[in-house]
Amino acid sequence: MEPMRYSAFSVQDHYPQRERTLPELYQQVGAQAELAEALGYDTFYVAEHHFHEYGVVPNPPVMLGYLASRTTRIRLGSAISVLTFHNPLTCAEQYAMVDVLSKGRLVMGVGSGYLKHEFEGYQVDPAEKRERFDENLALLTRLLSGERVNFQGKYNKIDDIQLNVLPLQKPTPPIQVAILNRVAAYHIGLRGQPVISVPYASVDRWEEIGDLVAEYQKGRAEGGHLEAGPDDVMITLHTHVGDSAAAVRRDVEASFDLYVETRLYAKRRTYDDILSSGLSLFGSVEEVVDKLEQLYGWGVRHVMLLQNFGLLTPELVEQSMRRIAEEVMPQLQERLHQLKAA
Repeated sequence: MEPMRYSAFSVQDHYPQRERTLPELYQQVGAQAELAEALGYDTFYVAEHHFHEYGVVPNPPVMLGYLASRTTRIRLGSAISVLTFHNPLTCAEQYAMVDVLSKGRLVMGVGSGYLKHEFEGYQVDPAEKRERFDENLALLTRLLSGERVNFQGKYNKIDDIQLNVLPLQKPTPPIQVAILNRVAAYHIGLRGQPVISVPYASVDRWEEIGDLVAEYQKGRAEGGHLEAGPDDVMITLHTHVGDSAAAVRRDVEASFDLYVETRLYAKRRTYDDILSSGLSLFGSVEEVVDKLEQLYGWGVRHVMLLQNFGLLTPELVEQSMRRIAEEVMPQLQERLHQLKAA
């Protein structure tokens, strides 16, 4: 059985009235990327957000270029690049540079955005976001492939343009599309594109993750995309592994509740709410391994672990990252070997 892949994710949520400064946050993210590489994580992802402490990396290519200079092997990803807000020429140029600077380690998570204040800031009508996203993604893909593009669309006009800096990965770096619900999962599956989902923001119960994955797989099958890849479905979950559920609550409850307080427009879930729904990987090693085994059974082969949230200290974040690598990863793999043998 193929192994589960594990990636790290940083939203870079910031609290300007609290003790951690913005430069300190950026330094912590860089150190966590280095640690993720040393521990064998697959990819280190960073979010894109604008105009609010919800997230303080408005330009992921800049942050990914910084992380490329601090690492040598781990893949580096956007989760997500909000294509709706950006000229696809600029976006393609910036991410092509990241792929070159990282020696071919870029993974592009892309999406259409959902935060009201960001659409207002960019003066983009949210009603247009799906059309804008689809047009921009198609152009981005063509440009990154090295094609000379002539295009007249609803939102873009490109006259005979070819990038002068091309990514090292061919035909393009991997591209993953963010989804929020089963309908989107089905339609992206129909296209055969990999997906990223953040269940805590879009579903109500742990078991609904299985339903979402099944809908995506149904779309892939109906679209004739029968060959599965390890990055086809990526599930993103808040994660902290400790000695026990009680120890995890002690360490992260306040930080999780602080994080949720700043999540504009999302479902407001306290620590108790997230435990009741099951939509996290909070708990002991055995509890987390049990849940990962369930995800694997539903067809998930890649999890993105959000371990730096609220104002968790770097020491607590790093302790959890190590326990994932040194205890959770080998224990899950041993269970999968036993299932295969049985």
